[in-house]
Amino acid sequence: MLIGIERAGDVIPGMRRDLVLHAGPPISWDRMTSAMRASICGGLVFEGLCTTVEEAEQLAASGEIGFAPAHDHQAAGAMAGTITASMPVFVVEERNSGLRSFVSVNEGLGKALRFGANGPEVLDRLRWIRDSLHPLLKHALAISGPMDLKQMIAEALRRGDEVHNRNKAATSQFFRDIALALVATRAEHGELEKALRFISGNDHFFLSLSIAHAKAVSLYVEELGSGDIVTVMAGNGVEVGIRVASLGKTWFTAPASVANVKFFEGHGEADATPTMGDSYITESIGLGAFALAAAPAISSFIGGTVEELIARSERMREITVGEHRHFRIPALGFRGVPSGIDVRKVVATGISPLINTGIASRVPGVGQIGAGVQQIPLGCFAAALAALERQS
Repeated sequence: MLIGIERAGDVIPGMRRDLVLHAGPPISWDRMTSAMRASICGGLVFEGLCTTVEEAEQLAASGEIGFAPAHDHQAAGAMAGTITASMPVFVVEERNSGLRSFVSVNEGLGKALRFGANGPEVLDRLRWIRDSLHPLLKHALAISGPMDLKQMIAEALRRGDEVHNRNKAATSQFFRDIALALVATRAEHGELEKALRFISGNDHFFLSLSIAHAKAVSLYVEELGSGDIVTVMAGNGVEVGIRVASLGKTWFTAPASVANVKFFEGHGEADATPTMGDSYITESIGLGAFALAAAPAISSFIGGTVEELIARSERMREITVGEHRHFRIPALGFRGVPSGIDVRKVVATGISPLINTGIASRVPGVGQIGAGVQQIPLGCFAAALAALERQS
Protein backbone atom coordinates (compact mmCIF):
# COMPACT_ATOMS: atom_id res chain seq x y z
CA MET A 1 0.00 0.00 0.00
CA LEU A 2 1.25 3.48 -0.87
CA ILE A 3 0.77 5.31 2.42
CA GLY A 4 2.62 8.58 1.92
CA ILE A 5 5.60 10.59 0.72
CA GLU A 6 8.18 11.87 3.19
CA ARG A 7 11.66 13.36 3.40
CA ALA A 8 14.23 10.53 3.09
CA GLY A 9 16.12 11.63 6.20
CA ASP A 10 12.95 11.38 8.27
CA VAL A 11 11.90 7.84 7.32
CA ILE A 12 14.72 5.75 5.82
CA PRO A 13 16.43 3.73 8.59
CA GLY A 14 19.98 4.92 9.21
CA MET A 15 19.71 7.85 6.80
CA ARG A 16 21.71 10.99 7.58
CA ARG A 17 22.81 14.13 5.75
CA ASP A 18 26.37 12.92 5.12
CA LEU A 19 25.21 9.57 3.69
CA VAL A 20 24.37 8.98 0.02
CA LEU A 21 22.50 5.83 -1.00
CA HIS A 22 23.25 4.29 -4.39
CA ALA A 23 22.09 1.42 -6.58
CA GLY A 24 23.55 -2.07 -6.55
CA PRO A 25 25.93 -3.84 -4.20
CA PRO A 26 28.46 -1.90 -2.05
CA ILE A 27 31.05 0.15 -3.93
CA SER A 28 33.60 2.80 -2.98
CA TRP A 29 33.87 6.22 -4.64
CA ASP A 30 37.12 5.36 -6.43
CA ARG A 31 35.51 2.35 -8.17
CA MET A 32 32.25 3.99 -9.25
CA THR A 33 31.37 4.57 -12.89
CA SER A 34 31.36 8.11 -14.24
CA ALA A 35 27.54 8.05 -14.46
CA MET A 36 27.13 7.13 -10.80
CA ARG A 37 29.74 9.66 -9.72
CA ALA A 38 28.01 12.40 -11.70
CA SER A 39 24.67 11.48 -10.17
CA ILE A 40 26.09 11.56 -6.65
CA CYS A 41 27.76 14.91 -7.30
CA GLY A 42 24.44 16.31 -8.41
CA GLY A 43 22.87 14.91 -5.26
CA LEU A 44 25.48 16.61 -3.05
CA VAL A 45 24.87 19.97 -4.73
CA PHE A 46 21.10 19.45 -4.42
CA GLU A 47 21.59 18.66 -0.73
CA GLY A 48 23.40 21.97 -0.24
CA LEU A 49 26.61 20.34 0.96
CA CYS A 50 28.52 22.20 -1.79
CA THR A 51 27.74 24.69 -4.50
CA THR A 52 29.33 23.22 -7.65
CA VAL A 53 29.83 19.79 -9.17
CA GLU A 54 33.60 20.31 -8.91
CA GLU A 55 33.31 20.93 -5.18
CA ALA A 56 31.07 17.88 -4.93
CA GLU A 57 33.74 15.67 -6.53
CA GLN A 58 36.26 16.82 -3.95
CA LEU A 59 33.81 16.29 -1.09
CA ALA A 60 32.85 12.82 -2.30
CA ALA A 61 36.52 11.79 -2.51
CA SER A 62 37.41 13.31 0.86
CA GLY A 63 36.08 10.52 3.03
CA GLU A 64 33.59 12.86 4.73
CA ILE A 65 30.64 11.37 2.84
CA GLY A 66 29.42 7.84 3.40
CA PHE A 67 28.07 5.63 0.62
CA ALA A 68 25.78 2.62 1.01
CA PRO A 69 23.49 0.46 -1.13
CA ALA A 70 19.91 1.69 -0.98
CA HIS A 71 18.83 -1.95 -0.62
CA ASP A 72 20.66 -2.11 2.73
CA HIS A 73 18.34 0.63 4.02
CA GLN A 74 14.93 -0.72 2.88
CA ALA A 75 15.15 1.56 -0.15
CA ALA A 76 15.85 1.27 -3.87
CA GLY A 77 16.56 3.57 -6.80
CA ALA A 78 16.50 3.32 -10.57
CA MET A 79 19.82 3.48 -12.50
CA ALA A 80 22.41 5.28 -10.29
CA GLY A 81 19.84 5.20 -7.50
CA THR A 82 21.10 8.33 -5.74
CA ILE A 83 19.11 9.21 -2.62
CA THR A 84 20.10 12.04 -0.27
CA ALA A 85 18.53 13.05 3.02
CA SER A 86 16.26 15.87 1.82
CA MET A 87 14.87 14.04 -1.23
CA PRO A 88 11.20 13.08 -0.95
CA VAL A 89 10.57 9.33 -1.10
CA PHE A 90 7.37 7.36 -1.52
CA VAL A 91 6.55 5.23 1.52
CA VAL A 92 5.06 1.80 0.75
CA GLU A 93 3.94 -0.63 3.44
CA GLU A 94 3.62 -4.40 3.17
CA ARG A 95 0.55 -4.94 5.30
CA ASN A 96 1.24 -8.54 6.41
CA SER A 97 4.45 -7.52 8.15
CA GLY A 98 4.32 -3.74 8.52
CA LEU A 99 7.64 -3.52 6.67
CA ARG A 100 8.16 -0.34 4.67
CA SER A 101 10.12 0.47 1.52
CA PHE A 102 11.27 3.84 0.18
CA VAL A 103 11.89 5.05 -3.38
CA SER A 104 12.48 8.57 -4.72
CA VAL A 105 10.18 10.29 -7.24
CA ASN A 106 10.80 9.46 -10.91
CA GLU A 107 12.07 12.50 -12.84
CA GLY A 108 11.17 11.26 -16.32
CA LEU A 109 13.36 10.06 -19.19
CA GLY A 110 16.34 11.73 -20.83
CA LYS A 111 18.48 14.06 -18.73
CA ALA A 112 17.78 12.93 -15.18
CA LEU A 113 19.91 12.55 -12.06
CA ARG A 114 19.55 8.77 -12.09
CA PHE A 115 21.19 8.68 -15.54
CA GLY A 116 24.13 10.83 -14.40
CA ALA A 117 22.85 14.21 -15.60
CA ASN A 118 23.46 16.98 -13.07
CA GLY A 119 23.01 20.27 -14.94
CA PRO A 120 20.97 23.27 -13.75
CA GLU A 121 17.74 22.01 -15.32
CA VAL A 122 18.09 18.67 -13.50
CA LEU A 123 18.78 20.30 -10.13
CA ASP A 124 15.99 22.84 -10.60
CA ARG A 125 13.53 20.00 -11.27
CA LEU A 126 14.70 18.14 -8.16
CA ARG A 127 14.25 21.28 -6.06
CA TRP A 128 10.73 21.74 -7.44
CA ILE A 129 9.93 18.10 -6.62
CA ARG A 130 11.16 18.67 -3.05
CA ASP A 131 9.72 22.12 -2.41
CA SER A 132 6.44 22.05 -4.36
CA LEU A 133 5.42 18.59 -5.58
CA HIS A 134 6.29 16.83 -2.32
CA PRO A 135 3.99 18.87 -0.04
CA LEU A 136 1.21 18.72 -2.63
CA LEU A 137 1.43 14.92 -2.96
CA LYS A 138 1.70 14.51 0.81
CA HIS A 139 -1.50 16.49 1.31
CA ALA A 140 -3.24 14.63 -1.53
CA LEU A 141 -2.29 11.21 -0.15
CA ALA A 142 -3.58 12.24 3.27
CA ILE A 143 -6.91 13.00 1.57
CA SER A 144 -7.04 9.88 -0.60
CA GLY A 145 -5.85 7.43 2.02
CA PRO A 146 -3.63 4.40 1.24
CA MET A 147 -3.50 3.30 -2.39
CA ASP A 148 -3.45 -0.39 -3.32
CA LEU A 149 -0.42 -0.77 -5.61
CA LYS A 150 -0.92 -4.50 -6.12
CA GLN A 151 -4.34 -3.80 -7.57
CA MET A 152 -2.96 -1.06 -9.84
CA ILE A 153 -0.16 -3.31 -11.10
CA ALA A 154 -2.55 -6.19 -11.80
CA GLU A 155 -4.76 -3.88 -13.85
CA ALA A 156 -1.75 -2.35 -15.65
CA LEU A 157 -0.67 -5.83 -16.80
CA ARG A 158 -4.14 -6.32 -18.26
CA ARG A 159 -3.74 -3.01 -20.11
CA GLY A 160 -0.35 -3.69 -21.73
CA ASP A 161 2.33 -2.71 -19.21
CA GLU A 162 5.06 -4.92 -17.79
CA VAL A 163 5.50 -2.22 -15.10
CA HIS A 164 9.25 -1.74 -15.45
CA ASN A 165 10.20 -0.20 -18.78
CA ARG A 166 6.56 0.36 -19.73
CA ASN A 167 4.36 2.14 -17.16
CA LYS A 168 1.86 4.00 -19.35
CA ALA A 169 -1.26 2.26 -18.03
CA ALA A 170 -0.06 2.21 -14.42
CA THR A 171 0.82 5.90 -14.50
CA SER A 172 -2.58 6.68 -16.02
CA GLN A 173 -4.30 4.82 -13.19
CA PHE A 174 -2.29 6.66 -10.57
CA PHE A 175 -2.96 9.98 -12.30
CA ARG A 176 -6.72 9.33 -12.30
CA ASP A 177 -6.74 8.68 -8.55
CA ILE A 178 -4.24 11.30 -7.41
CA ALA A 179 -5.71 14.06 -9.62
CA LEU A 180 -8.95 14.09 -7.65
CA ALA A 181 -7.05 14.26 -4.37
CA LEU A 182 -4.75 16.99 -5.67
CA VAL A 183 -7.71 19.13 -6.67
CA ALA A 184 -9.24 18.50 -3.25
CA THR A 185 -6.18 20.08 -1.61
CA ARG A 186 -7.41 23.45 -2.98
CA ALA A 187 -3.80 24.41 -3.64
CA GLU A 188 -2.92 27.39 -5.83
CA HIS A 189 -4.08 26.79 -9.43
CA GLY A 190 -0.66 27.25 -11.04
CA GLU A 191 1.03 24.76 -8.72
CA LEU A 192 -1.75 22.23 -9.23
CA GLU A 193 -1.49 22.56 -12.99
CA LYS A 194 2.30 22.11 -12.91
CA ALA A 195 2.02 18.99 -10.72
CA LEU A 196 -0.67 17.44 -12.92
CA ARG A 197 1.28 18.20 -16.10
CA PHE A 198 4.43 16.67 -14.61
CA ILE A 199 2.73 13.40 -13.72
CA SER A 200 0.66 13.13 -16.91
CA GLY A 201 3.68 13.95 -19.07
CA ASN A 202 5.93 11.35 -17.44
CA ASP A 203 4.94 7.85 -18.56
CA HIS A 204 7.56 6.43 -16.18
CA PHE A 205 6.16 8.15 -13.08
CA PHE A 206 4.73 4.88 -11.75
CA LEU A 207 8.12 3.14 -12.01
CA SER A 208 9.07 4.41 -8.55
CA LEU A 209 5.89 2.90 -7.13
CA SER A 210 6.46 -0.39 -8.96
CA ILE A 211 9.98 -0.57 -7.50
CA ALA A 212 8.73 0.33 -4.02
CA HIS A 213 6.00 -2.32 -4.24
CA ALA A 214 8.49 -5.01 -5.27
CA LYS A 215 10.94 -3.94 -2.56
CA ALA A 216 8.26 -4.13 0.13
CA VAL A 217 7.30 -7.63 -1.02
CA SER A 218 10.96 -8.70 -1.09
CA LEU A 219 11.57 -7.35 2.42
CA TYR A 220 8.79 -9.63 3.65
CA VAL A 221 10.23 -12.61 1.76
CA GLU A 222 13.61 -11.88 3.39
CA GLU A 223 11.99 -11.67 6.82
CA LEU A 224 10.33 -15.04 6.23
CA GLY A 225 13.69 -16.50 5.16
CA SER A 226 11.99 -18.25 2.25
CA GLY A 227 14.73 -20.65 1.20
CA ASP A 228 16.37 -20.29 -2.21
CA ILE A 229 14.24 -17.38 -3.47
CA VAL A 230 16.06 -14.35 -4.91
CA THR A 231 15.00 -11.14 -3.15
CA VAL A 232 17.28 -8.56 -4.78
CA MET A 233 18.92 -8.17 -8.20
CA ALA A 234 20.85 -4.93 -8.73
CA GLY A 235 23.87 -3.37 -10.42
CA ASN A 236 26.21 -0.48 -9.66
CA GLY A 237 27.79 -0.25 -13.11
CA VAL A 238 30.83 -2.28 -12.02
CA GLU A 239 29.26 -5.33 -10.40
CA VAL A 240 25.87 -7.00 -10.49
CA GLY A 241 24.67 -8.55 -7.26
CA ILE A 242 21.84 -10.67 -5.88
CA ARG A 243 20.54 -11.48 -2.43
CA VAL A 244 18.72 -14.64 -1.35
CA ALA A 245 15.95 -14.92 1.24
CA SER A 246 17.61 -17.38 3.62
CA LEU A 247 21.04 -15.73 3.35
CA GLY A 248 20.01 -12.31 4.66
CA LYS A 249 21.78 -9.19 3.40
CA THR A 250 24.80 -11.00 1.93
CA TRP A 251 25.56 -9.93 -1.65
CA PHE A 252 26.71 -12.39 -4.32
CA THR A 253 28.32 -10.54 -7.19
CA ALA A 254 29.78 -10.85 -10.68
CA PRO A 255 31.19 -8.28 -13.14
CA ALA A 256 28.66 -6.02 -14.89
CA SER A 257 28.54 -5.84 -18.68
CA VAL A 258 26.73 -4.16 -21.57
CA ALA A 259 24.35 -6.44 -23.44
CA ASN A 260 23.00 -6.19 -26.97
CA VAL A 261 20.37 -3.54 -26.24
CA LYS A 262 18.66 -0.94 -28.43
CA PHE A 263 20.61 2.33 -28.45
CA PHE A 264 19.13 5.70 -29.30
CA GLU A 265 20.31 7.28 -32.53
CA GLY A 266 23.92 8.48 -32.36
CA HIS A 267 24.93 6.16 -29.49
CA GLY A 268 26.48 2.70 -29.26
CA GLU A 269 27.96 0.13 -26.92
CA ALA A 270 31.17 2.13 -26.41
CA ASP A 271 29.08 4.95 -24.91
CA ALA A 272 27.20 2.76 -22.43
CA THR A 273 27.46 2.25 -18.68
CA PRO A 274 27.30 -1.48 -17.78
CA THR A 275 24.31 -2.86 -15.85
CA MET A 276 23.26 -0.35 -13.21
CA GLY A 277 20.15 0.13 -11.09
CA ASP A 278 17.90 -1.32 -8.40
CA SER A 279 14.78 -1.46 -10.56
CA TYR A 280 15.48 -5.12 -11.37
CA ILE A 281 13.76 -5.84 -8.05
CA THR A 282 10.61 -5.77 -10.20
CA GLU A 283 11.83 -8.85 -12.07
CA SER A 284 12.46 -10.60 -8.76
CA ILE A 285 8.68 -10.75 -8.17
CA GLY A 286 7.71 -11.52 -11.78
CA LEU A 287 7.33 -8.12 -13.42
CA GLY A 288 9.51 -6.39 -16.03
CA ALA A 289 11.19 -8.86 -18.36
CA PHE A 290 9.30 -11.73 -16.71
CA ALA A 291 6.04 -10.12 -17.87
CA LEU A 292 7.07 -9.12 -21.40
CA ALA A 293 4.23 -11.17 -22.85
CA ALA A 294 1.83 -8.65 -21.31
CA ALA A 295 3.41 -5.69 -23.09
CA PRO A 296 3.75 -6.23 -26.87
CA ALA A 297 3.99 -2.48 -27.53
CA ILE A 298 7.27 -2.30 -25.60
CA SER A 299 9.04 -3.91 -28.57
CA SER A 300 9.37 -0.47 -30.19
CA PHE A 301 11.29 0.78 -27.12
CA ILE A 302 13.54 -2.17 -26.26
CA GLY A 303 13.69 -4.03 -29.58
CA GLY A 304 12.59 -7.53 -30.58
CA THR A 305 9.42 -8.95 -32.07
CA VAL A 306 6.23 -9.64 -30.14
CA GLU A 307 6.88 -13.38 -30.52
CA GLU A 308 10.35 -12.95 -29.04
CA LEU A 309 8.94 -11.00 -26.08
CA ILE A 310 6.48 -13.80 -25.32
CA ALA A 311 9.18 -16.47 -25.65
CA ARG A 312 11.51 -14.57 -23.33
CA SER A 313 9.02 -14.20 -20.50
CA GLU A 314 7.72 -17.76 -20.91
CA ARG A 315 11.23 -19.17 -20.57
CA MET A 316 11.45 -17.62 -17.10
CA ARG A 317 8.93 -20.22 -15.91
CA GLU A 318 11.77 -22.74 -15.94
CA ILE A 319 13.61 -20.90 -13.14
CA THR A 320 10.72 -19.76 -10.95
CA VAL A 321 8.73 -21.51 -8.23
CA GLY A 322 5.30 -20.74 -9.64
CA GLU A 323 2.82 -18.27 -11.07
CA HIS A 324 1.70 -15.07 -9.37
CA ARG A 325 -1.89 -15.36 -8.16
CA HIS A 326 -2.79 -11.75 -8.94
CA PHE A 327 -0.46 -10.62 -11.75
CA ARG A 328 -1.92 -12.26 -14.86
CA ILE A 329 -1.36 -11.95 -18.62
CA PRO A 330 -4.49 -11.85 -20.81
CA ALA A 331 -2.68 -12.96 -24.00
CA LEU A 332 -1.62 -16.18 -22.27
CA GLY A 333 -5.11 -17.13 -21.15
CA PHE A 334 -4.66 -15.12 -17.95
CA ARG A 335 -1.81 -17.26 -16.69
CA GLY A 336 0.07 -15.68 -13.82
CA VAL A 337 3.49 -14.18 -14.45
CA PRO A 338 6.42 -16.49 -13.57
CA SER A 339 7.35 -15.46 -10.04
CA GLY A 340 9.92 -16.36 -7.39
CA ILE A 341 13.39 -16.94 -8.89
CA ASP A 342 14.88 -20.15 -7.49
CA VAL A 343 18.69 -20.06 -7.26
CA ARG A 344 18.94 -23.84 -7.65
CA LYS A 345 16.83 -23.85 -10.81
CA VAL A 346 18.94 -21.08 -12.35
CA VAL A 347 22.15 -23.03 -11.79
CA ALA A 348 20.65 -26.38 -12.84
CA THR A 349 19.21 -25.07 -16.11
CA GLY A 350 21.88 -22.50 -16.93
CA ILE A 351 19.06 -20.04 -17.67
CA SER A 352 19.90 -16.61 -16.34
CA PRO A 353 17.09 -14.25 -15.29
CA LEU A 354 16.24 -11.54 -17.79
CA ILE A 355 15.93 -7.90 -16.81
CA ASN A 356 14.57 -4.87 -18.61
CA THR A 357 16.84 -1.87 -18.32
CA GLY A 358 17.62 1.63 -19.41
CA ILE A 359 21.17 2.52 -20.45
CA ALA A 360 23.04 5.52 -19.06
CA SER A 361 25.81 7.24 -21.00
CA ARG A 362 29.36 6.98 -19.73
CA VAL A 363 29.61 10.73 -20.36
CA PRO A 364 28.27 12.77 -17.43
CA GLY A 365 25.35 15.00 -18.32
CA VAL A 366 24.17 13.10 -21.41
CA GLY A 367 21.57 10.96 -19.62
CA GLN A 368 19.80 7.95 -21.11
CA ILE A 369 21.09 6.57 -24.42
CA GLY A 370 19.21 3.31 -24.81
CA ALA A 371 17.06 0.52 -23.38
CA GLY A 372 16.68 -3.22 -23.72
CA VAL A 373 16.87 -6.64 -22.13
CA GLN A 374 19.92 -7.99 -20.31
CA GLN A 375 20.78 -11.03 -18.23
CA ILE A 376 21.95 -11.29 -14.64
CA PRO A 377 25.35 -13.08 -14.68
CA LEU A 378 25.18 -16.77 -13.77
CA GLY A 379 28.19 -16.26 -11.50
CA CYS A 380 25.96 -14.51 -8.96
CA PHE A 381 23.76 -17.58 -8.68
CA ALA A 382 26.63 -20.05 -8.55
CA ALA A 383 28.13 -18.13 -5.63
CA ALA A 384 24.77 -17.99 -3.85
CA LEU A 385 24.20 -21.72 -4.35
CA ALA A 386 27.62 -22.48 -2.86
CA ALA A 387 26.67 -20.44 0.20
CA LEU A 388 23.33 -22.23 0.47
CA GLU A 389 25.05 -25.60 0.38
CA ARG A 390 27.55 -24.54 3.06
CA GLN A 391 24.60 -23.46 5.20
CA SER A 392 22.71 -26.76 4.86
